[in-house]
Amino acid sequence: MKSGTRALFLLAILAALVSFTKFSHCQSTIWATPDQYIHACYSDLPSLFGERGMVDNKWPYASETNAVEYPVLTGIVMYATSFVAHSPVSYFNFNALLLALLFIAVVLLVRKIKPEYAYLVVVGPAMIASLYINWDLWAITTMMLAIYWFDRKAYLYSSIAIAVSISTKFLPIFLLLPILFILWRSNQIRELIKYTLTTIAIWLAINLPFALTTPTGWWRFYQLNIGRKADSGSLWLAFNQLGLGLTNLNYLALLLLLIGLTSFAIFLFELKHTPTLASVAFIVLSVVMIASKVYSPQYVLWLTPLAVIALKNKKDLHAFWIWQGAESLYHVAIWQHLALLTGAHFGLEQGGYATISLIRIAATTYLAATLIKRALEARNTQGSLFDLLFEASKPYP
Repeated sequence: MKSGTRALFLLAILAALVSFTKFSHCQSTIWATPDQYIHACYSDLPSLFGERGMVDNKWPYASETNAVEYPVLTGIVMYATSFVAHSPVSYFNFNALLLALLFIAVVLLVRKIKPEYAYLVVVGPAMIASLYINWDLWAITTMMLAIYWFDRKAYLYSSIAIAVSISTKFLPIFLLLPILFILWRSNQIRELIKYTLTTIAIWLAINLPFALTTPTGWWRFYQLNIGRKADSGSLWLAFNQLGLGLTNLNYLALLLLLIGLTSFAIFLFELKHTPTLASVAFIVLSVVMIASKVYSPQYVLWLTPLAVIALKNKKDLHAFWIWQGAESLYHVAIWQHLALLTGAHFGLEQGGYATISLIRIAATTYLAATLIKRALEARNTQGSLFDLLFEASKPYP
């Protein structure tokens, strides 16, 4: 192991331990409310251990009303680890150990993709604060593998990894947009077809056994997301908390998502050279998360490594740190707001929480815009789609 990799490996271990220390306070109180929010050590791991029947080793998709609210591979992880642990504390500790190992793997993958900035993953405060909230790192690891293999033209491995990631958490499905564009732009139509079919085949192979044997439990994740109202951290909840009272939320969220993805597609066409997946993955997932009806605090785990591998110039580091600062502020805000809602004598009122949510969204937009601007600086000087659209609207002399 090279000295740089060894140092990063040790820093990743240190970051994982620091994060565990942050969460460890709740073990002494067995995640009592509102204490778990006051001390920002809430975790879904022990919470769902009891609420979803893992304490009794129940099959995660057997119940029609209480199936786990995640894609199937996350449910399998929850179920399998329940046989090793027999209390909320031991269940949390064992899952946290696995998540720490996955975090280290993500750090090492980032070093392979973007060695000069990999240190940012282990020193990002919002990243460290969120490692053990949920099982997201299982999906993030396979997503990063998919990106690593794709940019090295190992398309078969990449398609398998992305299918596994989508079967663990659904977010990586949106990476298929830049993936298919890159293959089309580089005139690899056969690879595009193979990549698409392999991804679908692997996803079906993983999901069909659950969909056929426990269809209602399997569908619950998708049903909950379709019917979800404005939830924590979202643009929509912030607007409602500030008194705007938006209706037809599903249509508005879908409209914003379509506008965002269309803008992203135009951006891809604007690029002079075919981009790498690593350079654009942050942009598309940030669009999805801004339009989403929920922004869970652990979502920063997805965006941080993607932001790091997208960086191309040291001049853009300020945007990364502004964003990390906003994410860290939001991390404090959501727990203090929930503390107030669950009986604490102090906390953050909804107006303050909504304002900080909007600050976080603005910082995410700023980082994405910075990356977009940097990418467009090298675009074709002979004219662009943006030029065509805007010039066409001007009157003739």
